[in-house]
Amino acid sequence: MGNPPYIRHHEIPEGWKSWFATTARRFGFKASKLAGLHIHFFLRTREIANPGDYGAFITAAEWLDVNYGSALRSMLADGLGGCAVHLIDPKVQPFTDAFTTGAVTCFHVGHRPTHFTVRAVHRLEDLAPLEKGRLVEWEQVAKAPKWSIFVRDRQEIPAGYIELGEVFRVHRGQVTGANQAWIAGDKAHLIPNRFLRATVTKGRELLAAGPELVKTAGLKRVVDLPVSLDDLLGEEIKEVRRYLAWAKSLGAQDSYVAQHRRAWWAVELRPAAPVLATYMARQAPAFVLNTAKARHLNIAHGLYLRKPLSDSQLAAILVWLRRHVGTTGGRVYAGGLVKFEPRELERIPIPAIEDIHAANCADQVDDAAARRGRGCGNPYFPL
Repeated sequence: MGNPPYIRHHEIPEGWKSWFATTARRFGFKASKLAGLHIHFFLRTREIANPGDYGAFITAAEWLDVNYGSALRSMLADGLGGCAVHLIDPKVQPFTDAFTTGAVTCFHVGHRPTHFTVRAVHRLEDLAPLEKGRLVEWEQVAKAPKWSIFVRDRQEIPAGYIELGEVFRVHRGQVTGANQAWIAGDKAHLIPNRFLRATVTKGRELLAAGPELVKTAGLKRVVDLPVSLDDLLGEEIKEVRRYLAWAKSLGAQDSYVAQHRRAWWAVELRPAAPVLATYMARQAPAFVLNTAKARHLNIAHGLYLRKPLSDSQLAAILVWLRRHVGTTGGRVYAGGLVKFEPRELERIPIPAIEDIHAANCADQVDDAAARRGRGCGNPYFPL
């Protein structure tokens, strides 16, 4: 039994990351070096435990859904003998000195049952006994890419609605790997202007913009150099090389992100998205029309149209999203912080495109009725 320390991969030495990857492969598990230290503890347990051993660990709960958690999900399905997971409500902080989520994972080494027990715990005093919960067939759990769906009820799409992902592809913004080097600062004069992109670098910039980002004034610039520097002019290449030498002095070429890019200096920002959305806040996501054509870092999501829409259709969708999207459907973290991953945003139901204007008009009618003191019968606007 234990509470493995929650230490993110950034603080784990490379030697231990290599141990994690090698050991996982030995057991037939695919492992990511982005896994936090608590996942290492599960793997070490798998390595030294004897068949018949029991265990219960309380850890952060993100492993249920994130990519690096697939190693633990595979372990529980194969050999570690997962019995149950009890997901603690993120609003209930299980640790007074740590701002994180909590999940209790129970296992019986070498004896995977036919069913896996899942439960949402809304009060710490309700945690015991650990036999409580809903039974889900293990075969169903093992095939699922995310496990929180077995704990949280997913809303069905209402008749006449579609998912937002049928209209938009949602992409998180680019990671720089070294903000101190690639968010333009005192040395930016060495970079040609055409490689300095106006970029949303903080979520609060979208919150402050309101419904529409109309200008890039006030936004920071990101150094977005090409993979090949061969086309730079003589004086330009000298100045850029001076900049890159300075970036190297900061260790920009050594980050995990830089080492996995086509060129360590090439951030390769995504094209400007028509719509930008915040993805982590203690409030509903902000959906902002990006008429300024600003780029965005990984503090926001970009919504890219799958097929052309008229300006009025796009505006109508944004009006509807701002009025109806709350925190339901996002991933709730400790203290009520809500995070929407790209696929979670894409699952948001919206009226069919041909009905979106009528839906917004109906909202206006319901609002008018509410102001007159009459019930409007609209569940989105209870009186």
